[in-house]
Amino acid sequence: MSTQLPYIQNTEPERSILDSYRTACALELNKTLDLPLEKAFEGVHVGSKNGDFHIALPRFRLPGDVKEHAQKVHDQFKPNEYIDTCIVKQGFVTFQATTKNFIRDVLDQIHTMSNKSPTGKPEFGTSTVAGQGKHVIIEFSSPNIAKPFHAGHLRSTIIGAFLANLYEACGWKVTRMNYLGDWGKQFGLLGVGFERYGSQEKLKADPIAHLFEVYVRINTEAKEEDEKLGKKAQDDEEGAEEEAAPTEAGNTINDQARRFFKRMEDGEEGPLSLWKQFRDLSIEKYKDTYARLNIHFDVYSGESQISQENQNKAIDVLTEKGLIKQSGQSQIIDLEEYKLGKAVVKKMDGTTLYLTRDFAAAAERYDTYHFDKMIYVIASQQDLHTAQLFKAMDLIGYDWAKNLLHINFGMVLGMSTRKGTAVFLDQILNEAKSVMMDVMKKDSTNKYDQLEDPEWTADTLGLSAVKIQDMGGRRIMNYKFAWDRMTSFEGDTGPYLQYAHVRISSIQRKVADETVLPEDPTKDVDTSLLTEPKARELVYLLSQYPDVVKTALKTHEPNNIVSYAFQLTHVVSSLLEILKVKGQEQKLAQARLYLFMCAKDVLGSAMRLLTLTPLEKM
Repeated sequence: MSTQLPYIQNTEPERSILDSYRTACALELNKTLDLPLEKAFEGVHVGSKNGDFHIALPRFRLPGDVKEHAQKVHDQFKPNEYIDTCIVKQGFVTFQATTKNFIRDVLDQIHTMSNKSPTGKPEFGTSTVAGQGKHVIIEFSSPNIAKPFHAGHLRSTIIGAFLANLYEACGWKVTRMNYLGDWGKQFGLLGVGFERYGSQEKLKADPIAHLFEVYVRINTEAKEEDEKLGKKAQDDEEGAEEEAAPTEAGNTINDQARRFFKRMEDGEEGPLSLWKQFRDLSIEKYKDTYARLNIHFDVYSGESQISQENQNKAIDVLTEKGLIKQSGQSQIIDLEEYKLGKAVVKKMDGTTLYLTRDFAAAAERYDTYHFDKMIYVIASQQDLHTAQLFKAMDLIGYDWAKNLLHINFGMVLGMSTRKGTAVFLDQILNEAKSVMMDVMKKDSTNKYDQLEDPEWTADTLGLSAVKIQDMGGRRIMNYKFAWDRMTSFEGDTGPYLQYAHVRISSIQRKVADETVLPEDPTKDVDTSLLTEPKARELVYLLSQYPDVVKTALKTHEPNNIVSYAFQLTHVVSSLLEILKVKGQEQKLAQARLYLFMCAKDVLGSAMRLLTLTPLEKM
């Protein structure tokens, strides 16, 4: 474009061409109504049905009649490189982009940012402004060692990984942290159980499954023993205000477990060495599963990593602020005044609880990372616990407490294999892979035999099915884990999304013998040949992707991206029969191919943001 537009703070026209067109619209209001350019820009909205850019003049509270103001904008408007039409109705102004230039600008920016960015990575949809110079810690996944990787951990893993990608795309430095449940009385129980029933051979072969097997066995025996002694069976989960006193004999399984864990807290080498083996082997196994999910972590932390000194310091700080009270033989923090109830921070035997450890962990993290924001991706069942933690931090006077954010989510109902037997995440993922393998083998086109690695393809489809089912709705909503629905190629599912990407990819392969894109499509493809209204509709939708990413950053909702991806696939699908590439005149074929390849770039970007691996064939 030959016209030089003024720069507006926090816009990135070099990354989102819509910013240029919005600026051009704002400039019209600035010249005609003497509105400050930045203020006018804030009022320009995209996506209205009757035009590309819609402005409601009443929002500016200008003196005089808004209808007259709108008419004035219309009367003084002159078509330019960016906008060629101005329509007014009541106090509303609608501008339409100059189609020929708009299509050229959007497609060229997508192609350049996706294929020739300075970093060598696809960058259309990314931003450098929002998070420039800022650091966020995102704590997610956080399974408990020796316990099932349950639905809550799955949701935390999927949503947290998406948020980490999202913040990086928006210019933040991201530290992905896995805060393992690797400490507490249950490890005393596990230690006692392993001494009785453990096998080093089984531990090394499959640490998570074997530790779970040992844990279930010893926990069952402990409960049966308590019942025989006439005691109420104790739940190993922490959080009860009072715990039953040890028996006089002091030799029940639970008594032994308490002593084992106390020895761990006291730093005794034997119990700690065994516990460390449990932790290290489990992390290695988790890493394999995360890699399969296309997810990684920068830090494997855990409750165990929080020093006793810092936990005691946390208790001291809370005590100094008058927040600690004695309740029976335990110490509690009373937040009744804030309608947050009471929470135990130290039990009668001197061991700390997870609220205390979380408190100390947050302080340690700030001292280490000096983060600008820390996000906890935890189920909504933990809303109270998280609110108690944040309020305690606030009452102490930590300035950074305001930068703590809880991203919660609803429950998954009925997550199991089709036979109802799943305990571990790997079992669910293997089942998803198996289902997709069966579907692929039944394909009447016999494409299964043409795949280089059908097992990997089936696994990728299965992972896509699980992830999109999870991220397709608002995260706070519960959803039912439904095998038939999520593995279908019909409807808005993960497999359909992959199918749509494969279908676009196949266009280029099918016409390779007659049409190829020139080395530099930005110079040598004639986009003015894309005259169909449906082509313009697709380009307009593609241009909005950077906006969708920024909206997702505000809402922390994966379904913003998922919904956009499906909308894009539906528009592309409707165009495939209208804008044929094969058999067309060369320049027209190139223009249409360029449009579809840009659509593929944007869809692929959205899928990668959602941690999916886009397939080229299936």
